Amino acid sequence: MTASARDLALATPPGRDRYVDLLRVASLGAVIGGHWLMAAVSGDGIGNLLALLPGLQVLTWGLQVMPVFFFVGGFSHALSYRSLARRSDPEASVYAPFLRARLRRLLRPTLVFVLVWAAAALAVQLAGHGGGRLTGAALRMVTQPLWFIGIYLAMVAFTPPLLKLHERHGWAAFAALAGAAALVDVLRFALGVPYVESLNFALVWLAVHQLGFLRADGRIRRPALLAAAGLAGAVLLVAYGPYPLSMVGMPGEKVSNMAPPTLALLAHGMWLVGAVQLLARPAARRLERPRVWRGVVAANGVAMTAFLWHLTAMLGVYGAQLALGLDLPAPASAAWWAQVPVRILAAIALTAGFVALFRRFEAAPTAPTAPTDLAAPPAPADSRTGTAGGAGGLVAALGIALSLLGILGLSMTGLGGLLDGHSATLIAFPVTAPVAIGMALAGALLVERSAPARSVRLGS
Repeated sequence: MTASARDLALATPPGRDRYVDLLRVASLGAVIGGHWLMAAVSGDGIGNLLALLPGLQVLTWGLQVMPVFFFVGGFSHALSYRSLARRSDPEASVYAPFLRARLRRLLRPTLVFVLVWAAAALAVQLAGHGGGRLTGAALRMVTQPLWFIGIYLAMVAFTPPLLKLHERHGWAAFAALAGAAALVDVLRFALGVPYVESLNFALVWLAVHQLGFLRADGRIRRPALLAAAGLAGAVLLVAYGPYPLSMVGMPGEKVSNMAPPTLALLAHGMWLVGAVQLLARPAARRLERPRVWRGVVAANGVAMTAFLWHLTAMLGVYGAQLALGLDLPAPASAAWWAQVPVRILAAIALTAGFVALFRRFEAAPTAPTAPTDLAAPPAPADSRTGTAGGAGGLVAALGIALSLLGILGLSMTGLGGLLDGHSATLIAFPVTAPVAIGMALAGALLVERSAPARSVRLGS
């Protein structure tokens, strides 16, 4: 029997950093709300509100909060890995158990989402309805947010070596990653070196992730300075460099700050991290209130499921409008804005329905615990585990590589070409949706088999 949010909240130890859990939920919630608002659906297809109203792109400097999620991930991964290392046999590798424990809650709901949507997309295409303008756009768009999960898998995979680098060099490790990201942009924009920009998918997000390590050790002592430096850097780079104003990708843009990430996005991440750090103390006081904390615990238990299905819910709302014969007003028109509150409320209700249906795959612990991740897998508190030699670590590394490549590939291909062999280029190689799905499934199986079934609770 799974533990309730109330049980988990009551089991929270006094020293737990509750603010990190709030940031995890708030960052995903902001992304969901942003996607709902930005999607401009009309009879001509699915567009982007920020492309229609460029003046609103400045709002992405506050609403593009995905860097906060990776920052929180770095904090949680550092505490989890150290906890597992303390509880394990000093002679054994903990890499495979760490990957398995961190990824189970992430991969299970993701793969369920992928398989359900793949089956639906296949049925639509077999029925000959996959070529419609709206249907085709929906099948392409619904998997796009999976890029974040693919990148997050890479963050988990790189945690052990980069944590050691952090423990040895501290801020210098972050500076090295930031400097490497800057060098990539110089090679890209100033020297025109081809393909080098792809390196920043790793370097920029790993640098933000490294800030989480610094927070875990209490080394972000001047958050105002970090925020000011990041904001000033972003402003200067956008004003005088080749970087666009928007911190999210815009259709048709020659340069995007997101795909691949740029130095401007890293500066944006620095200012966001500094800003949320400034709010830590007042927020922590509010999180001591039992009702507030129970809400955060409950939201953490379903956050990934809500993220995975929120675009499906939004498409369902628009689909219901069309099925009822209601006209879709022109995006950004007065009628369109008038419908925004109704559409968002309907999307919230439909997302709640999907959460109720699929939350079992993002199951909470079977007993009240207080791990760094509120829903990490449980195990006896006195268990000590590791892998037998390095074989488990190699299997886990191969598994996570296949999973992240498969999920990234699927985010690029979409599900609109399952029958016609539509492909996208992933690191210079073409990949189709069926191949990407197969890679993700095979990788998840390898990670699952890489470590003993009984794993250590990843506590702080």
